[in-house]
Order: sequence, then structure tokens, then C-alpha cells
Amino acid sequence: MGHSTQQQARSNLLGISFDALTMSQAVARCTDALERDGYLSIGVVNAAKIVAMRRDFRLRQAVTECRMILADGQSVVWASRMLRMPLPERVTGIDLFQALLAEADRRGLRVYFLGARRDVLTRMLREIEHKYPELSVAGVRDGYFREEEEPEVAEEIRAAGADLLFLGMSSPKKELFLSKWGEATGARVAHGVGGSFDILAGLTRRAPIWYQEHGLEWLYRAQQEPLRLGRRYLTTNVSFMVMLAREVISSHAPRLAVLRSTPSAGRAPEADTSSVLIAVSPTSTGPGEGK
Repeated sequence: MGHSTQQQARSNLLGISFDALTMSQAVARCTDALERDGYLSIGVVNAAKIVAMRRDFRLRQAVTECRMILADGQSVVWASRMLRMPLPERVTGIDLFQALLAEADRRGLRVYFLGARRDVLTRMLREIEHKYPELSVAGVRDGYFREEEEPEVAEEIRAAGADLLFLGMSSPKKELFLSKWGEATGARVAHGVGGSFDILAGLTRRAPIWYQEHGLEWLYRAQQEPLRLGRRYLTTNVSFMVMLAREVISSHAPRLAVLRSTPSAGRAPEADTSSVLIAVSPTSTGPGEGK
């Protein structure tokens, strides 16, 4: 797919070009697409997804094709600062999801929810109706469909006349669907929100603010489901820290080489290299990811 012609500030981090936006700026990009009848696909990336993208070419291609790519994980923001390409703040998928629901409620836009189980959708719609009473729901469909049914799903969304499409499905299914069918749905903004449907339905609790501010949502989730998530988060965190360490060393190498080749006044250059101490923060996985 093509990319937006709008020029936006971007930060290249660990091989991914992030949009350096705050939450309010991200919402403004979405409302601009809605007003000018454009198409904006949104990719939200945390440390776990960066690791997965290194291993899965199709996922990597689908994410990098998105027309707005945001840092969903706090560890990604910390990494950007360590690599001197700072992102302004974390923009979580679920917070953007709720901000766009509020915009749709205010503007009278039609939304479509794709994903999760039918009982989850029913509970979520009940909560959404209470919180956003003027919201126009164009349609809903659970996320249990086969690949050969995807054209039918895309056509259903198009026929429903949705302005915004939210996909409550796990990776890489949601990214691959958007990459292949996003524009065909006719939606002007498409956002993969992962497990956020479960949170809005009240089935899953989001981590308390303290955990979010300290980049420890992954730890909170691991405490809730240690058998399913504990080992996965451990291996993902280690992989991300190794990737970041290599990137930090690589970014420092040219500067260290210059320092070593330039003798200090009155003394010969030293043959030994200086060690680089690298502080790597733990992985932070947003509530809408990793499912």
C-alpha cells in the first residue's frame, strides 16, 4: 500500500519508522483523515511486536505499511531516548481507541467492531452504549473467521458504511487483515486494538496507573496469567534487550572510533577500547497487544 503524502516527523528506531506524535496529535491525524475522506491505517508497536517483526517477515511488512505507526510500549519510548531519537510519549492502542470512540460519538460517525467472541462483543457494546450514548454502530462481527472468508468480511464492512474500523484480534491476524483488506472495507480510519475489546467489556483489567507509568504493564499481566504469559514475557524481554544493546553499541561505535584515533595532548593513543555500560529497561506490553 502507499503512504500518506503528508510530511510528518518520524523517528527510525530498531529498523522501524515511528511517527513522533503525542496522543492529541495522533487523534488529530485521524480526524483529518475522516474529514478529507482519506484512508489511515494505524500500527501500534511495543517491544514484543518489535521482536516478533524480526522473526515474521509478513508481520513486519504489514506493520511498516501502516500509514501511522505509534509507540504503544513505554520501553519503546525509553529505547528511543537511549538511541537519541526520542519519541515524545507513549500512545497506547487502547487510549487511542477510546479517544476515537469519543470523537465518533461527538461527530456522529459510524464505527465497526471486528474481533473477539460474540459474548465479548455483546458485553462491550452494552458498556459502550452507556459511555457513548450517541455512538452509531455500523456493525459487529466476531474474529473467528477463516482466511478464505476474508473477502466476505471486508465486503460486509464496506456495505455497512463504516467510517472507523476497530479490530479486536491478536497479532499477526489483525495486521495481515488490514494490510490485505483495509482499504477495501471503505473505512477511513482502521485501528487494530488487540485485546482492548476484553477490557472495555470488563473481562480483563488494565494495569493500574503506577504500572503503566513505570513501563510494567507486562509484569502486571504476567501476574494475572503466569502460566500463559510468564515465560513468553521473559523470553521477549531478553530478546528486546539484546536487540537494543546491539543498537546502542552500533550507534556509539563511530564516536568511539574517532576518540580512539585522536591522541590526547601529550600522550599516545591507547590501544584498549573503553567498555560501554548499557542500561536497558524492561519490556512494556500494552493492554491491547500480546494476545
